[in-house]
Amino acid sequence: MSTTDDRRPTLESITEPVCRAHGLELVQAALVTERGGAVLRVLIDRLGSEVEGAPGVTIADCKAVSRDLAPALDVHDAVPGSYRLEVSSPGLDRPLVKLNDFDRFRGRKVTVKLRDPRPDGRGGERQKFTGQLLGIAGGDVRLDVEGSEISLPHDAIARAKVVYEF
Repeated sequence: MSTTDDRRPTLESITEPVCRAHGLELVQAALVTERGGAVLRVLIDRLGSEVEGAPGVTIADCKAVSRDLAPALDVHDAVPGSYRLEVSSPGLDRPLVKLNDFDRFRGRKVTVKLRDPRPDGRGGERQKFTGQLLGIAGGDVRLDVEGSEISLPHDAIARAKVVYEF
């Protein structure tokens, strides 16, 4: 999902308080163009849902956020023209967006794709890393990749997600 960078702060500033009012957190708000027009995709989560057995997002949560968010977006004219609003849970392969996400899901297996290749700790460079999330240190995300600890600057990450293991 991608949103033009100039629109993201506005979308988040409108969406975040609506989610918080329902006891939920905003994971990501992204405006995408698909065949058929613009789609605003909002991913929401429940704090603590990363713990096994903890409650996650329900359909009722998605409906409630959608119901309250639509008029707020319209009042602020956050998305010009017509668009479709989709509110959903992040799913099993939850995207990691905020720096805090990388600490919250510590211990989980993740895939991280960087904007540009970086040293892989073995004398080469690569853009995609999969490993166990060790947490954060300052503004860096720490991973154990095949027994080697690496640090990746959070602002260099293009995309990251939890890898669900059965």
